Amino acid sequence: MVTMGTRVYLARLAGLPVFDPNGDRVGRVRDAVVRLRTTNRPPQVVGLVAEMALRRRIFLPIGRVTSMDSEAVVLASGVLNLRRFEKRPNELLVVEDLLDRRVTVMPDDGDGPGTPSTVVDIGMDLNRSNEWLVTRVAVRGLTGRLSRRGHVFQAEFDRVRGLIGPTDTQGTSNLLALLEQMKPADMANALQDLPDARRNEVAAALSDRTLADVLEELPEHDQVEILVHLGRERAADVLERMDPDDAADLLAELPQAEQTVLLDLMEPDEADPVRQLMNYRPGTAGSVMTSEPVILTPDTTVAEALARIREPELSPVIAAQVFVARAPSATPSGKYLGMVHFQRLLREPPSSIVGGIVDADLEPLRPETTLAEIIKRMATYDLVAMPVIDSTRRLVGAVTVDDVLDHSLPRDWRDRDLSEIDEVTL
Repeated sequence: MVTMGTRVYLARLAGLPVFDPNGDRVGRVRDAVVRLRTTNRPPQVVGLVAEMALRRRIFLPIGRVTSMDSEAVVLASGVLNLRRFEKRPNELLVVEDLLDRRVTVMPDDGDGPGTPSTVVDIGMDLNRSNEWLVTRVAVRGLTGRLSRRGHVFQAEFDRVRGLIGPTDTQGTSNLLALLEQMKPADMANALQDLPDARRNEVAAALSDRTLADVLEELPEHDQVEILVHLGRERAADVLERMDPDDAADLLAELPQAEQTVLLDLMEPDEADPVRQLMNYRPGTAGSVMTSEPVILTPDTTVAEALARIREPELSPVIAAQVFVARAPSATPSGKYLGMVHFQRLLREPPSSIVGGIVDADLEPLRPETTLAEIIKRMATYDLVAMPVIDSTRRLVGAVTVDDVLDHSLPRDWRDRDLSEIDEVTL
């Protein structure tokens, strides 16, 4: 519970769920708002920024918080203002503006040189007037000429120089540590809220695999800007880690000459399926399908099929079914025979072969099938994925429900605030 004298470290709150008094989840903490004051008094923490559904970031006054610990933040009952949060000129965000900032920690007695450090966290305490004030700064000392990482220690706010005010020396390591605890979609949302320069810097510091996952969750204009700032060699490496259909969609946003350069820099085995997808007409099954569904030969056992769909890198919609075809078992495969849903696999003896339990009644899509027809057929048969075959009945890919949603919604749907509600009573 929040009590007098309790110290809370604000960066640790990022990512925690926010609950109303009834235990229903309202959103998730993304940052904390610090208000600067005209005197030399420490800044005041006035509230939290929470992210609700559809990426709406709202302000939660600190007075509405009844408890906050390492598990969750709980709000008091009352009316919750759902207007989108906008930072005021005299306010700073802890994660966005202060984390990783380069500062100098002065000695206790004020004499002698200070210790170069980077900000790891900001601590706040409740005073007698029920105000939450920034009182402590957790920092990591920098040692040696190369600014190597030193030990973490705490300092009183008034001993820290360079925490408030303009800076061009804000690193990324502690913010990365926070982001890497998030799912790719949440990480993408957090990146979108950063200033452009900092977003590009943080994105560049992510691993190729993580950045690929995050790019798939971002709007096209953000994808393009981040990719351009990476440089061509690194951009090609990241494109190789993306699903071929997502990589094809991203490349389609670039000029033709840039597409050619990046495809040439990619490994041939990674570039070839992307090139194939880019050849299909927009708005067709060929343009929205993934070329890497789970494909098994008919002599594969049920036990082997279940082991295959358990692989952690597979998305839920890809792992929901297997497609059965003659060898080779990569697109374009041999003759397509049918599909088996994972629920059917669970009901069959492990030693059974998938060729004996395929569902061959569903007519596959063709690459030229329109998006409208795909939606109609998937809705009719309650499907999460459909096979796509060519004129010789070779499997060339599969259209999944997330592919259909991505291409059915407006291009800027990730940027839109789709809710018109301004307040809600908790």
